[in-house]
Amino acid sequence: MRDVIYAGGSWADSSASDTIDVVNPATEEVIDRVPAGTAADVDRAVAEARRALPAWEATPPAERAALLRAVLDGITARQEHLATLIATDLGAPYQVALKIHVGTPIAVLSGILDILDGYDFAGERCGNSLIVREPVGVVGAITPWNYPLHQVVAKVAPALAAGCTVVLKPSEVAPLAAYALADIIDEAGLPPGVFNLVSGYGPVVGEAIAAHEGVDMVSFTGSTRAGRRVAALAAESVKRVALELGGKSPNLILDDADLPLAVKVGVAKAYVNSGQTCNALTRMLVPDARYDEAVELAAKAAERYTPGDPFADGTRLGPLVSRTQLDRVRGYVDRGVAEGARLVTGGTETTLSRGYYVLPTVFADVTPSMTIAREEIFGPVLSVMAYGSEDEGVRIANDTPYGLAAAVWSADQDHAMAVGRRLKAGQVEINGGRFNPLAPFGGYKQSGVGRELGVHGLEEFLEIKSLQL
Repeated sequence: MRDVIYAGGSWADSSASDTIDVVNPATEEVIDRVPAGTAADVDRAVAEARRALPAWEATPPAERAALLRAVLDGITARQEHLATLIATDLGAPYQVALKIHVGTPIAVLSGILDILDGYDFAGERCGNSLIVREPVGVVGAITPWNYPLHQVVAKVAPALAAGCTVVLKPSEVAPLAAYALADIIDEAGLPPGVFNLVSGYGPVVGEAIAAHEGVDMVSFTGSTRAGRRVAALAAESVKRVALELGGKSPNLILDDADLPLAVKVGVAKAYVNSGQTCNALTRMLVPDARYDEAVELAAKAAERYTPGDPFADGTRLGPLVSRTQLDRVRGYVDRGVAEGARLVTGGTETTLSRGYYVLPTVFADVTPSMTIAREEIFGPVLSVMAYGSEDEGVRIANDTPYGLAAAVWSADQDHAMAVGRRLKAGQVEINGGRFNPLAPFGGYKQSGVGRELGVHGLEEFLEIKSLQL
């Protein structure tokens, strides 16, 4: 049992009297417990971060990079162990955990180190001014359960590279990878207080971080509802806020696209991580003339996603992370049927005797006003929608309060790019363009504020100062 927090360079007892069960979603068994941290734990961690800040921000970038390189080496050496933890407390298939959940943060941290090697913190001239960039200060990082290592690294790595100190609250639902990372950071020899971890519930620990006057910036990833609360609390002390929130991303297939390929890849992008992905392509938009064919192709592709034990060969779809998430997804499937969508394949029931599983699901005859077309489900549920003209397809794609990601498919790449420019989303895949861990990631509208990854992710944690000469 991990009944401790990490503060001031060592593991210390939490002031909490309660613990939180960590459950294996494939077996429904309690596998660990972490503290239900308190505001006092946050006070302690913030005090340590503030104490460490002056020396860390004065540390030359090359020295910060050397310490972060040691962290990278530690993650790389423990890839299999980290993947096993993620497959166990999140339920991701082991190979997915190894390739995506661990491989992506390795690429992200490698990219940050490359950027740090040549980044100019103090050399930009503008007329009679010298423009310098300085760390924003103490960063409160609040991360979700769906990518429990990647989301931590995507915040902690650039914040530390920028010269900030960090207080992290990982999700209490799947916290084991974050605890393992804290061990790696400890072994890497970062100065005491530079990195701190407090586990617990969002309404207690998360809100204490967001409201804390000793925190200069809060970086949050999670639901739009929770993001609003974080922003409101942070506003009381006028601290900087970065929010990476929900999505309802469209996959716009144009009439000249390679339909079998677009549907196959689109289904994969909807179901990755059991659909528990903020940028999942959950709305597939297809021309009227090709609609029936697309629905048939999507159903056949979906049925190849075999749910099962994350450690079993052939498993392509793990369980949902929790009973709460299972009930949520089942509720959306029932709502889709009730509102008139056609359930083509999948649904709420499985033959598995235990675990939080739902079948890979495809809905047809979905209209833009239906709940399943408007709200983020966070499960393996795909809505296939028809459109007439290209302009109508773009309009439907943009008819959402979100704007995190999108995709466009066309035989003409230039045309696909032109359509992609019309979509109100922070990232647009063109003909299946792969994820780039160096490109800025973030959304329009209610999908958030700010960007993560690459140079833009580093600069979220920097203040700009003009020295007038």
